[in-house]
Amino acid sequence: METNHDENVASVEQDASSAEVLVQEARLWQDHGWTARVVKNEDGDGWAVAMYQDGQSEPALVGPWTMGRDKVNPKPLDTPAFQTLVKTAREVLRRHEQQLHAQLHREVTVSVADETITVTLDIIPDEDSPHAILAAADAGGDELARILVAPDFKLNRSVALGWIESGYRRF
Repeated sequence: METNHDENVASVEQDASSAEVLVQEARLWQDHGWTARVVKNEDGDGWAVAMYQDGQSEPALVGPWTMGRDKVNPKPLDTPAFQTLVKTAREVLRRHEQQLHAQLHREVTVSVADETITVTLDIIPDEDSPHAILAAADAGGDELARILVAPDFKLNRSVALGWIESGYRRF
């Protein structure tokens, strides 16, 4: 049995845990800290859906949205579609965080005198004072050295080995 969704009729529910009013309309759906908004596609014909995490001004995800049976209006949002959109938006944010971490963190492991030493470079993209922290730790995780370096410092195996062999002197 098909449910008839009228874009102008909203299903408004009270979330018992937070006393917050949740809007669940054909083109606007809110729940679980997320808002889905179906909008006219700016790049051409059709529709798009934008997923916003509560408190964020930019969407975490924007993608095409399915046309309804009349081939003019968008398919109305519903619970299963919203849940899928939330899952996808969370995955996009998780991948973005992983990519950012990979850009800001480097790690190499070298062997010196039968000892394994891990050298890390953590970039701190501070607007006023960007910098990076170069650190060395032994196999047990005990820190051997830590210094500040330029945020564009290039860490590789030979640089790490040279730093260790120099007694961890400043660059």
